[in-house]
Amino acid sequence: MDRDKEQVTAEGENSSNKTVVITGAFSYTGKYATRILLDRGYRIRTLTYHPERENPFGDKVQVFPYNFDNLERLTETLRGASVLINTYWVRFPRGRATFEVAVQNTRTLISAAKSAGVSRIVHVSIANPSLESNLGYYRGKAQLEKEVFESGLSYSILRPTVIFGLEDILINNIAWFVRHFPAFAIPGDGRYRVRPIYVEDMARLITNAVEQRENAVLNAVGPEMYTFEKLVNLIAEQLRRRVRLVHVPMPLAYLATRVAGWLVGDVVLTWEEYKGLMDDLLAPAGPSTGETRLSEWLAANREQVGRRYASEVARHYARTTSASERETRGYASAAVDR
Repeated sequence: MDRDKEQVTAEGENSSNKTVVITGAFSYTGKYATRILLDRGYRIRTLTYHPERENPFGDKVQVFPYNFDNLERLTETLRGASVLINTYWVRFPRGRATFEVAVQNTRTLISAAKSAGVSRIVHVSIANPSLESNLGYYRGKAQLEKEVFESGLSYSILRPTVIFGLEDILINNIAWFVRHFPAFAIPGDGRYRVRPIYVEDMARLITNAVEQRENAVLNAVGPEMYTFEKLVNLIAEQLRRRVRLVHVPMPLAYLATRVAGWLVGDVVLTWEEYKGLMDDLLAPAGPSTGETRLSEWLAANREQVGRRYASEVARHYARTTSASERETRGYASAAVDR
């Protein structure tokens, strides 16, 4: 019996109803969900590309590699758990990490979960996925929702838009640019909308879904909706910064972010993210499922937001993270999970 199987078996067959496997328990949203689950008495395992990184939960969370290339080993990692929380995805293609590979890997994960006897999956998707979309991100997310629907497992699918919090990427980096530059480029007319949800509200949706039994598809959205221009203005007002908003064609805005990305060593915003934003895909209709207002949160955290640039590349693709960087970010990252 190998090490992975020994660890899983050691939990005992009778504990499956309180054992949850979560991809990326140390990632942005994952760590908040993990804290809630631990407080509720669940036993947690996590899957990650970086099992060598610091585990902020100590022995409360068992850490395993993804093992997408070894279905038997992956299945053993999941055996004995009742629920799989899946946040695994890629924000943009990089090297061998493409949308197509992420779709195939997630199919493998769902197959392993079924073989392991997992009865429910809580799957983090995206707002407005579509099989007909010409955007690989949204099409891939729709393909995976179809896999979940057809898996035979009990499921809850959560569709977030922008998830904000002290460790987020988009809101923080808008604030960083507002702090450092006198002008901010707005692609197009800036009237396309965003319905952001607070990370702790998102985590509660995830953990509450663990304890439900019915199938559900839920938009994860906050109580406030902003046009993109108003969002940038709100951030500038809360930071007490004067910034000039300059409307530019989308291709020019994208070129500017490519240049900025080169300067900071990151991918600031992708072409597909521009398209999704400007196609109004981040503002689904329906009631709010989060309680925290971005405006109030910004007012309470204005001294911290945007103080440092948050690098997606460093967060998800660096093999190791220094102690000083972990202190700066306030969390330990994992792979490409939300």
